[in-house]
Amino acid sequence: MNFEQFVLGHEPAIRLSFFLGIFALVALWELAAPRRVLRVSKMLRWSSNLGLVVLNTVILRLVFPLAGAGLAAFCAQQGWGLLNHFQVPAVLAIPLAVVAMDFVIWLQHVMVHAVPALWRLHRVHHADLDYDVTTGARFHPIEILLSMLIKFATITVLGPPVVAVVIFEVLLNATAMFNHGNIRLPDGMDRVLRLFVVTPDMHRVHHSVEDDECNSNFGFNLPWWDRLFGTYRDQPRAGHEAMAIGIRGYSNTSEVDRLDGMLILPFRGEITDYAINRRNFGEAAK
Repeated sequence: MNFEQFVLGHEPAIRLSFFLGIFALVALWELAAPRRVLRVSKMLRWSSNLGLVVLNTVILRLVFPLAGAGLAAFCAQQGWGLLNHFQVPAVLAIPLAVVAMDFVIWLQHVMVHAVPALWRLHRVHHADLDYDVTTGARFHPIEILLSMLIKFATITVLGPPVVAVVIFEVLLNATAMFNHGNIRLPDGMDRVLRLFVVTPDMHRVHHSVEDDECNSNFGFNLPWWDRLFGTYRDQPRAGHEAMAIGIRGYSNTSEVDRLDGMLILPFRGEITDYAINRRNFGEAAK
């Protein structure tokens, strides 16, 4: 058994091990050095957010038993995808694939803010009244399924090595938990880190109730795309301790922080505009 076969055979265990390890590390970090005072009962939020994680995991395994790594192995056997077609060496294919898949995730994130029907789903993530490690895994099941379809299309076109897909999945989960952590970093460390990875202070801006702030800093893992495409914002206007988290008009905990409320949230109310177009440029210029 070669290394790629080992990774493919143990992909669920590898991902679960990293998830549990990083989750525990960030959760302990939040206790030791919190950035903000949380407003909602942690027991309520954590039971709901983690319950959603369990539900999404079960649904994904039932609907897509092949998973991304399995599809990458199939594409390699069939010679599908750019990297397979041009027989790019693994030493180049792995980093190229990880960066390319991260860019697709960034584009997807912009898209779910731009299309009203998709914003309905994505607002489950943004409606969390607090911001901590569990927020990073809080997504509606339908959005998770759509995200997996986009990931499958990307893998089919790109043809990434199995190892690259697993590395990308582990990095995405780890950085999502890290940059959603309610953790305080020294300012100097934050400035250096955000040159290479999305930091908690950088991504927290994206969870502001202010529309122009919410529609910035779309990155989960690599921070470069926001700088390249003009969606980067350094700090929130109100500061990290005082900024309001969530979505205006969604402050009822039974709607946004209970599992049943989160599952039906996309089907409530009306959305009259593209979310990404609701920008207050006058405020942004101040």
